[in-house]
Amino acid sequence: MAKAAFLGLGVMGYPMARHLRSKGHDVTVFNRTFAKAERWVSEHGGKAARTPAEAAAGQEFVFACVGNDDDLRSVTLGEEGAFAAMADGSVFVDHTTASANVARELHAAAAAKGIGFIDAPVSGGQAGAENGVLTVMCGGDGDIYARAEPVIMSFARACRLLGPSGAGQIAKMMNQICIAGLVQGLSEAVHFGRRAGMDVDAVIDVISKGAAGSWQMENRARTMNQMKFDFGFAVDWMRKDLGICLDEARRNGANLPVTALVDQFYSEVQKMGGKRWDTSSLVARLEK
Repeated sequence: MAKAAFLGLGVMGYPMARHLRSKGHDVTVFNRTFAKAERWVSEHGGKAARTPAEAAAGQEFVFACVGNDDDLRSVTLGEEGAFAAMADGSVFVDHTTASANVARELHAAAAAKGIGFIDAPVSGGQAGAENGVLTVMCGGDGDIYARAEPVIMSFARACRLLGPSGAGQIAKMMNQICIAGLVQGLSEAVHFGRRAGMDVDAVIDVISKGAAGSWQMENRARTMNQMKFDFGFAVDWMRKDLGICLDEARRNGANLPVTALVDQFYSEVQKMGGKRWDTSSLVARLEK
């Protein structure tokens, strides 16, 4: 069993840290709001730290799941950042959905201190985190990954090294690009069926068994038909992720016309008051 820290107890990090603890790992947690770290400890045991450095001191592995590039830098760099306290040979595993550039930047900063660094964004949403069945896409050095993988599997059902530093973040971008197009297509199908007077749930039950089937159809089509969006992956987060995709596309020359269009559709949902609605709320802009 490993000595581990977990930085960031949001809707993903809170249950991910819980699964680490339930698998027998010695877990110290940090959250920007210390009361939340204290609550986690009261529920699951372990220790709460007031700074990332305090949490990281003496740990074999330090995990993080925070908001964005700047949040990630704030918990890794500087006197109170995790890197300042991590020992030579320890490993930092970042589950934040962030840019490939920050992954490469922090990989280099960690290496200069003798620390391993794996960028390891996840897919599966809050439900996947709660149930310990996330898919983890990793970038980094093979020997470092081999050490981290068994601990990552505490909250994952699939985990794979996909290339050097930054490859995990690029894979997550590909994941979000796929989801954006799928959700828009599903929204249009649900909207079309409603306008045509069809029993949308019955149709979904049939076509989900064929070539049109997807996770989004199985898990979101019926709630889309009910116009229920008070759960799941928030529109604000999706816009952040799609912004990262579009920034990377500008750097590598990829053409992402559908992704750019769906990003604008999500901006309309935000203006409708749907910043915290689930991403399936794309259908709401068609029904308004």
